[in-house]
Amino acid sequence: MSTLSANQLQIAPLGAGDLIDRAVRLYRRHLFVLIRTAAPPVIIAAAGWIVFSISMQRVFITKETSTLLLYLLAAVVALAVMLGGYLLTLVVMGGATRTLVAHLLRNDPVTARATYSAVRTRFWGLVGASVIVMVWIGISLMVALGVWQVVLSSFSMLVVLLMTTAPPWLPVVLFLLGLLVSTPLAIWLFFFIVARVAYVPQVMLVEGKGVFDSFSRSFSLARGNVRRLTAMTVFTTFATYSALMILLVPLGWYGYLSGIDPWNSTQWPVWYSIAYSVLGPLSSILLTPVWMLGLSLLYVDERVRHEGYDIELMAARQLPPLPELNVTSPLGTALSSNEPRAPMPPGPRPSSSILNLS
Repeated sequence: MSTLSANQLQIAPLGAGDLIDRAVRLYRRHLFVLIRTAAPPVIIAAAGWIVFSISMQRVFITKETSTLLLYLLAAVVALAVMLGGYLLTLVVMGGATRTLVAHLLRNDPVTARATYSAVRTRFWGLVGASVIVMVWIGISLMVALGVWQVVLSSFSMLVVLLMTTAPPWLPVVLFLLGLLVSTPLAIWLFFFIVARVAYVPQVMLVEGKGVFDSFSRSFSLARGNVRRLTAMTVFTTFATYSALMILLVPLGWYGYLSGIDPWNSTQWPVWYSIAYSVLGPLSSILLTPVWMLGLSLLYVDERVRHEGYDIELMAARQLPPLPELNVTSPLGTALSSNEPRAPMPPGPRPSSSILNLS
C-alpha cells in the first residue's frame, strides 16, 4: 500500500474544516487498513447491540415469566458486551494515534498490527483510563441534560404565565426560542467538559505517561478545542447516519415488499431484526476510522499550537535519538519508546540542567 510521506503531510495548525479534510484524506489513502483496525471493537459492540435489540423486542411480546427473565438477562449481558466494545474503541484510539505519530515522524507504514502492538504494551492502563473517560462522558451528558432541562423549563414557565394574556403566537415563539437557546448551550457545555479528557489514550501511548498524569496532561492540552471537537463529532455523526440511511432504505423496501411492517418492530421476523441491527454497526465500522483519525490529528494539532510540536517532529526526523537522561519535562516527547528503560548504570547521574547536558 502506498503511504503518505511525512514531507507531504504538512504539520501546521488546523482549523475545523482542515481537520476534517486531513482526516478524510488519510482515511481514503489507508482505507482497508483503518477498517481492519477499527473493526474488532466495533464488531464486539455490534454483537452486543444485535443481542440487546432482539432481546428487548422479545421482552414486549413474551408472556411466560421464565422466558421473560431469560430475555432480560440476555439484554443485560448484551449491554455489558456493547459497553465493552465502546471501551475497546477508546483503547484502540490511543494505539491509532501512536501509529499516526510514528508515520509523521519516521514515515512508518500505517498497519493494524502496529496499532495493536502499541495497545498491548499499555493494555490494562488504557482500559482503566478508558473506564474513567467513559464515566466522565456519562457525567458530562447528565450535566448537559440538566442545564438543558433547567433553561427550557424556565422558558416553559414563562410560556404558561403568558398563555392567557399574550397573543396566541407569543407562547409558541417563546418555546421555540427556549429550544434555540437551551440546545446549543447544552451541546457546548457537553463538549466543553468532555474535551478535558479527549487526549488521555493518546498521551499514554505517544508520551508514555501514567494514567493520572495522562489526565492532567489532557486537561492542560484541551484549551480552545471545543469548536473543532464539536465539528468533528457532528461531521462523523452525520456521515455515519447518512451511510446508515443508504443501507436501511433498500432493507426497508425489501421488507415492505415481503409483507413486513418496517415501523412495527414487535412483528419483525428474526432475520429482519438481525439485518436491521447489523446495518448500524456496519456503518460505524466504515466511519469510526474517521473519528479515530480526527482525534489523533486534533491531539497533534494541540501540541503544534501550544508546544511547537511541528518543530520537535522535524528535529526528531533529522537528529539521532537523544540519550536517555534522568530529566522530566512538562511537555511530552515526540514519541516515547515502547520498550522498558534499562536501569541507569551506577555512578554520577547526568545533570538535569538544560545548560549542562554533557
